Amino acid sequence: MPFQHAVVWLDQTEAHVIHFTRDDAMTEVIKTTSQHQKAGVTGNHRAEPDHTYMDEVIAAVTDAKQILVVGPGVEKLVLMRHMAKSYGETAEKVISVETVDHPNDGQLLTYARKYFVKSDLTN
Repeated sequence: MPFQHAVVWLDQTEAHVIHFTRDDAMTEVIKTTSQHQKAGVTGNHRAEPDHTYMDEVIAAVTDAKQILVVGPGVEKLVLMRHMAKSYGETAEKVISVETVDHPNDGQLLTYARKYFVKSDLTN
C-alpha cells in the first residue's frame, strides 16, 4: 500500500521522515554531513544552509501526497524556503509547518496521524 502522508521533523543535525497510513508506517533518519551550526543567524554572521542535507530530506518526501513539516527551530523554515525555490511541486504538497520540540518517532507519528485526521475532516 502506498503511503499518502509524510511528516518530517528536523533540526540542524538530523531529520526524521515518517511515511504513513492509518495502519502502517516507515521511518527514515537523515543526518547532515556538514559541520554547520544552524541555518540562521549565529553571532554576527549568517550561517549557510546545508543544501545537500535539505535536498536529501526533500527527496525523502517527494512521493508523498501531503507533507507536514515540523521541528523545534528555524531549520524547518530554511527547508521550506529551499523547497519553494528549488522543488516547487513538492512544496505545494506541504499542508503545514509547525513548531514541535523533540519527540521520539512514536510521538511524532501519533502527532502526525492526529494532525492529518483533523486536516482530512476539514477538507
